[in-house]
Amino acid sequence: MVVLSFPSENGARREQDAKKTTWRRRGPGLGIYAVSSGEGGYIGSMKRTPTAEEREREAKKLRLLEELEDTWLPYLTPKDDEFYQQWQLKYPKLVLREAASVPELLHKEVQQAFLTLHEHGCLFRDLVRIQGKDLLTPVSRILIGNPGCTYKYLNTRLFTVPWPVKGSDAKYNEAEIAAACQTFLKLNSYLQVETIQALEELAAKEKANIDAVPVCIGPDFPRVGMGSSFDGHDEIDMKNRAAYNVTLLNFMDPQKMPYLKEEPYFGMGKMAVSWHHDENLVDRSAVAVYSYSCEGPEEESEDDPQLEGRDPDIWHVGFKISWDIETPGLAIPLHQGDCYFMLDDLNATHQHCVLAGLPPRFSSTHRVAECSTGTLEYISQRCQVALQNVRDEADNGEISLKSLESVVLKQGEEIHNEVEFEWLRQFWFQGSRHKKCTDWWYQPMSQLEEMWRKMEWLTSAVLREVRREGVPMEQKNEMLTSILAAITTRQNLRREWHARCQSRIARTLPADQKPECRPYWEKGDPSMPLPFDLTEIVSELRGLLLETRP
Repeated sequence: MVVLSFPSENGARREQDAKKTTWRRRGPGLGIYAVSSGEGGYIGSMKRTPTAEEREREAKKLRLLEELEDTWLPYLTPKDDEFYQQWQLKYPKLVLREAASVPELLHKEVQQAFLTLHEHGCLFRDLVRIQGKDLLTPVSRILIGNPGCTYKYLNTRLFTVPWPVKGSDAKYNEAEIAAACQTFLKLNSYLQVETIQALEELAAKEKANIDAVPVCIGPDFPRVGMGSSFDGHDEIDMKNRAAYNVTLLNFMDPQKMPYLKEEPYFGMGKMAVSWHHDENLVDRSAVAVYSYSCEGPEEESEDDPQLEGRDPDIWHVGFKISWDIETPGLAIPLHQGDCYFMLDDLNATHQHCVLAGLPPRFSSTHRVAECSTGTLEYISQRCQVALQNVRDEADNGEISLKSLESVVLKQGEEIHNEVEFEWLRQFWFQGSRHKKCTDWWYQPMSQLEEMWRKMEWLTSAVLREVRREGVPMEQKNEMLTSILAAITTRQNLRREWHARCQSRIARTLPADQKPECRPYWEKGDPSMPLPFDLTEIVSELRGLLLETRP
């Protein structure tokens, strides 16, 4: 069993010494190279053409690295004189709560919850998609949160293991797993309160135009409230920004990773997670992180005069202002049980990375996920919208349509793609790993698949109409124009997902994590109205479209 320990409540940490900021030289052979936007140390395969956004992001990185030439950018640690001053001036929306300021009982419960989920094998490395490559994350993860919620990062949709909120009907495979989910719901509530308090302190500081509010807070720090100068609207806004609906749990043991990328701009050392902004969050919402490194070095080697920069044995979180080469970065040591908060627009204006230490580490990262298009309720309602165009359904599955209006047909085909590629294929690409904790998602996925199957018959009915003799050319042109792009996209994405499921890296995964290409059916399957491979249909539709043009 992994044993975790906590620092005592007595004694201040992170004392400063007289060390000055230094410019660190880039090591020999460290030429210009690109860094992924969300992880470090991937194992990968499968290439495609990067998107325009990905190319622009990569170009920014290359331009920045070219400007640096062979010089490291400066960064600060608590050993540097300017560390806390720079933190207050340049990173005021980053707040740290030291472990000693968190209730000891909560520490113990969270410790046990992390261990329980780890021992039950509930955390998994994700096979994500970056710049056209399939990459296996060095960090193992599990998403816990509101029932029916999802969180998407690096083109991968994670599905929540529901925490037991009021009204939840989740049934867990083990009582210990249920208790762990309850604990992270408790931690979520605690961090919500702490976040609102931090937002109040930030607002009070900005209103008073002062710079003296500490950003690093220990157990004896006197807390301030909003007072009477803030109205109810401010209070509601702050609560919404801290309304965490999911937590993404992370685990990594650096000693078991064969390769981790070096931090490329500052020379901060090995990265567990590369420089990035957290994705898919409500605008200006906060992020709260509880960090829990396993038993190992307790303190930095501050008495070592030869140690330049951050202690590589200690986990750190790094921060920098996006694409800024003037402001020094920060490397903040993370001790067992520390929490840090990214407030307001910090996640948008700054980037952060996680710098690996020696011991294994857990973290619980609480977020306000942008779920307007990411809940089971949302996608179920979208499917119902598409199926409203069904007039009659025969015993053999054939469908007649209520409307042939182009806007209705286009919407139906787009929803068809959305449920197939954003939900069904995302879910089954992750194998059967969801069963480790609960089978909560399996019935909803079965229902979504049934609605998707009806959409296949809907598409078949539309194709029957565009092939029908006697349809006016103008109407046929409108119908073809409304559906061709979506069906072409469907063919391209099916080919891509099928290849991803068969990739070399996918075949190396354990049996319960092997991607499943689902839905999939062989040519001539009597239960399906259309083939899986739509190449011939796309070609036919393009030909028909050319015929309808004057």
